[in-house]
Amino acid sequence: IQSIPQPVIAQVQGVATAAGCQLVATCDLAVAAEEAAFATPGVKIGLFCTTPMVALTRAIGRKRALQMLLSGEFVDARTAAEWGLVNEVVPAQQLEDAAKRLAAKIAEASSLVVALGKQAFYTQIDLDQPKAYAYAKEVMSMNALAADAGEGIGAFLEKRSPRWTGK
Repeated sequence: IQSIPQPVIAQVQGVATAAGCQLVATCDLAVAAEEAAFATPGVKIGLFCTTPMVALTRAIGRKRALQMLLSGEFVDARTAAEWGLVNEVVPAQQLEDAAKRLAAKIAEASSLVVALGKQAFYTQIDLDQPKAYAYAKEVMSMNALAADAGEGIGAFLEKRSPRWTGK
């Protein structure tokens, strides 16, 4: 999911446990219904959720991930949003529209720049801060050479909508 150029948005309506919770944590963004709940309950049946642990830890941090992993208890949608597992919580009847709105907002940008930004985001996370800044500087320089960067700047200066080419 993280290596494909397009952002992946999870749309969670019900219960997401173990690998389902892992999938939500792995997705780039997530929208959940108010009734959604998340858990890594393997510990309760003698099978620790080791692969969900990887994605969950990176999404919500060590203490919160470990709480979920060691207790096996459910986390409600509002708590999941507070912890950073999901971006937005909406009434169930608005779930699909909320996910589509988020996707449409992202789709307004250059597909090249979105892909470049997504790749840069995940690459810099694993670097120490000085290396992350050096990497970001390289990406910014490459991005500035893209046709879509020129189009975006031109459109801004001319007060018009950009016409993206994905180049």
